[in-house]
Amino acid sequence: MAETKQFKAESKRLLDMMINSIYTHKEIFLRELISNASDAIDKLYFKSLTDDQVGMNKSDFAINIIADKDAGTLTITDNGIGMTADELENNLGIIANSGSFKFKNENEKSEDVDIIGQFGVGFYSAFMVAKEVRVRSKAYGSDKAYVWTSCGVDGYTIEEDDKETVGTEIRLTLKDDTENEKYSEYLSDFRIKELVKKYSDYIRFPIKMDVEKSRRKEDAKEDDYSDEAYEKYIENETLNSMVPLWRKNKNELKPEDYNNFYKEKFYDYADPLKYIHSKVEGATTYDSLLFIPSQAPYNFYSKDYEKGLQLYSSGVLIMDKCADLLPDYFSFVRGLVDSADLSLNISREMLQHDHQLKLIAKSIEKSIKSELKKMLNNDRENYEKFWKSFGVQLKFGVYDNYGRDKDAVEDLLLFTSSAEKKLVTLDEYVSRMKEDQKYIYYAAGDSVSKIEALPQTELLRDKGYEILYFTDNVDEFAIKVLMRHGEKEFRNVSEGDLGIDSEEQKEETKKLSEDNKDMLALITESLGGKVKECRISDKLKSHPVCISSFGQISLEMEKILNQNPQNQKVTSEKVLEINPNHKIFAAMQKLFESDKDKFKDYASILYDQALLIEGMQIEDPVEFSNKICSLMAQ
Repeated sequence: MAETKQFKAESKRLLDMMINSIYTHKEIFLRELISNASDAIDKLYFKSLTDDQVGMNKSDFAINIIADKDAGTLTITDNGIGMTADELENNLGIIANSGSFKFKNENEKSEDVDIIGQFGVGFYSAFMVAKEVRVRSKAYGSDKAYVWTSCGVDGYTIEEDDKETVGTEIRLTLKDDTENEKYSEYLSDFRIKELVKKYSDYIRFPIKMDVEKSRRKEDAKEDDYSDEAYEKYIENETLNSMVPLWRKNKNELKPEDYNNFYKEKFYDYADPLKYIHSKVEGATTYDSLLFIPSQAPYNFYSKDYEKGLQLYSSGVLIMDKCADLLPDYFSFVRGLVDSADLSLNISREMLQHDHQLKLIAKSIEKSIKSELKKMLNNDRENYEKFWKSFGVQLKFGVYDNYGRDKDAVEDLLLFTSSAEKKLVTLDEYVSRMKEDQKYIYYAAGDSVSKIEALPQTELLRDKGYEILYFTDNVDEFAIKVLMRHGEKEFRNVSEGDLGIDSEEQKEETKKLSEDNKDMLALITESLGGKVKECRISDKLKSHPVCISSFGQISLEMEKILNQNPQNQKVTSEKVLEINPNHKIFAAMQKLFESDKDKFKDYASILYDQALLIEGMQIEDPVEFSNKICSLMAQ
């Protein structure tokens, strides 16, 4: 009986961590063992390119999986380079000593080598599901084979074996099922196929397994669907695709190839609006295949949605959703990145935040923006279709992080314009501005029709000034962060001076204000702090009054912020503006001189009317109604 060797103390601790905590999902043990088998084959294949004695072509190499339900064992075999006794000792007896990593460094300039393993610990993930691991291996060029056996932290044995063929066989005796863990699931044909497809579909050597299938017996009747009408048979099935779509040349692929891949991979029934297939070489090397969906997923604007790209290392799935590869404002993008350059931690499940990852993320961001800009300029119809699904997310990109990323998306923004009610870019708006126009005008509200009914928009539209209509909650918050586009400042039609009055008109307004200052002061006083002031308006044409705001919080922002379930009361500083050219102004002047009480009722009604026009709630609807009825009865 072979002598049991002990793992070193630090290796014992690491092995215990491997079994109990490093890997989040036990299922990845199969990915790790298949990756190791692929590395072993790659080493022998690389050797075959210069050594005729190997006597094997690329098509001769394969990985085989055998599930024995009766014995409770799962076996993974390869016909790769194999291991000597010393290599078994060094690679398996000393945890985190990677022969693959050494081989990769020695041959890093060769295009024919595609080694995956880096840290040499993936093998030990087998102990998460196995109570015994038995490795039989015969190295290429060696006359002897050896078997390495271990039940975990108690140690291992190495002894000679009778294996005749070059390569490695790893047999896992699975742990017994418990109430919480069903280890026997890894003996199911369906489960094995599922895991291979998920993690190892693009290993470049075939992964084969004998799969039990059924077929109708020759003498069975066509309408007989009983078990007796079928017979069982075994088929050696290749489980993986081997060649990733993203590694093929673009001229080999048609649009339907990309569309079908997207729908199958990301479970969407509709074709993507756009695909971006890139191969990048330089400071960092990677392949990427990105898709812009034609519509938003049902949960896209909810907290349940997870952004991220699938991350592969040499065709092996490392992370299903790597959030670090996408900025939030491009979170709608789906796809994948495949790179062998990334530094992975020992579980391969999480990436270190290294320089390479940041370079890839920055490159992807530029690529997405470039394609969206190209679509905006050359395919406006599809861009507007994209905008309807994901435009709000780009606006959040302006607003988030205190405007840190506003420059990245500013040129991609669209807003509905008063000019023909069409979506326009900010550049398009500025290009059509009147020669003397100071500001980019905008108005915010629940809908285009409600915005057009605002008293403040009438005069601007009559003078031929274009207005941007903000109907999404985030719009004005984003514009407050943006502040200006180029040299042009944004100006809410409900805020301050619109810059459209001549000096003569300003003097006239100033004189009217001075002449009626006592009346305006009484209106302000009678409203009991509801408004900061009452003033003569220079922005009204046919309407008697309007509400404008003063300060950073606009009227629309007040409405939106007060929808917050935290029930925080936010109030904008309001100004009541009166149209001096409306007959109500003359009526107010008369009442001011003759009936102060009725004057105050008029002021209250005008204020509530202005609130209603803005789509805001009035404090006391009953009082408002009573005052209207009282005036109607006179």
